[in-house]
Amino acid sequence: MYHIIVYNVMEIMPNKNIIKGKCVDISSEGKGVIKTVYGVIFVDALLLGEEAEIEVTYARKGVAYGKIRKLLSMSKDRIQPLCPISTSCGGCVFQNATYEYELKYKKHKVEEDLKRIGHLENVKVNDVIGMKEPTHYRNKIQVPFGKENKRVVYGFYKANTHKIIPIKQCNIEDKKAGPILNAIARLLEEYRIDPYNEDYRTGIIRHVLIRTSLSTGEVMVVLVANVDTFPGRNNFVKELVNRCPEISTVIQNTNKRDTNVILGESEKLLYGKGFITDEILGLKFNISSQSFFQVNPIQVRELYGKAIEYAHITKDDVVLDAYAGVCTIGLLCAPHAKKVISVEVVKSAVINGRNNAKLNGIDNIDIIEADCTEYINKNLPHFDVVIMDPPRKGSTPEFLNAVMKIKPSRVVYVSCDPSTLARDLAILKECYEIKQVQPVDMFPRSFHIENVAELFLKK
Repeated sequence: MYHIIVYNVMEIMPNKNIIKGKCVDISSEGKGVIKTVYGVIFVDALLLGEEAEIEVTYARKGVAYGKIRKLLSMSKDRIQPLCPISTSCGGCVFQNATYEYELKYKKHKVEEDLKRIGHLENVKVNDVIGMKEPTHYRNKIQVPFGKENKRVVYGFYKANTHKIIPIKQCNIEDKKAGPILNAIARLLEEYRIDPYNEDYRTGIIRHVLIRTSLSTGEVMVVLVANVDTFPGRNNFVKELVNRCPEISTVIQNTNKRDTNVILGESEKLLYGKGFITDEILGLKFNISSQSFFQVNPIQVRELYGKAIEYAHITKDDVVLDAYAGVCTIGLLCAPHAKKVISVEVVKSAVINGRNNAKLNGIDNIDIIEADCTEYINKNLPHFDVVIMDPPRKGSTPEFLNAVMKIKPSRVVYVSCDPSTLARDLAILKECYEIKQVQPVDMFPRSFHIENVAELFLKK
């Protein structure tokens, strides 16, 4: 559908930076693609089949990037974006398209990656599990603060820059976040607390992180500061909670480093208990400021529910939860299994996992701090099921070969990147039959798509 190669689709306009062309493909990042004898042009917000005059903004080695100057033909799937800064922010590449168009693109993206990267021609890819209402789903938002015309502003960085685009309300964040961010900005002005200036490394407040709980309604606010403390801090927090009584806890995180990493290592509790609690499929999870927790609390139930379904766990099964993180999947599997072993290399995540096991009274899970590959190769344990949820870069050949060495009868691969999923399934297909892949839209309006793959040991 998307890979119709068309050459000579553009003609050079009188202005050499302006071309006219037709979108014949959609890139892996959701950009429209114009293919020409001169090279490929990637265009923000251009939909499949649309023709437009394009202003080329950057070009190198046969690849160029551009923006729409004038639409010459319009797709039936084009809509008016809900967000006025969607084309500048760069986070929501499908704000100008119907949700049906987005889901169709995402399914095709998975199919194409499986074929092109994994050489997997006959794998069944199900229709994407989408949201009924793909807005205001994010339970975590972190925004930079700055100054513009002597006013404190907050928002998102313009794509590929550190220029803040001010916002009032993001259409994919929890609705509670916008009013809280506005209250913080006004209080910073009233208390004469300057936001951080990256160029001069002056000021105090760098970012604000907000986390919300779908099940309890709790709200966490994290003030990321450039200093250990600041004048009027206690009164500032007291007035913030007074104006926004929905806030459950306030934390100051200190980050003095000259870095793009948002959170530092030092934290101080300023109000409340220091964490919030959310629920997934009947289990409770305490979430700290730096805990990993899926940002879409509605779709995570679909994602993890599908993973458990594909695992076909029985009361006699021993399950490996690999790349366990805070052991969310392992804890959800435990009530169905004889035993779960969760293996995670990050110490803080292991601590969170153990605490959440105690919180839910689950005692048939062992949470081990170790590298997954080393753990398998050293112990050669027996597992009936392996559930793996690696980071975006995917797994490693070493881990996949270790899994094929111990030969569990079922493998479930939870992936946040279809390209690395395809690469890794190409290795596993030596020993495993790939029954199906289920895409789940965890990040509506972005180009990202999560998947759950169901594999059985070949007989």
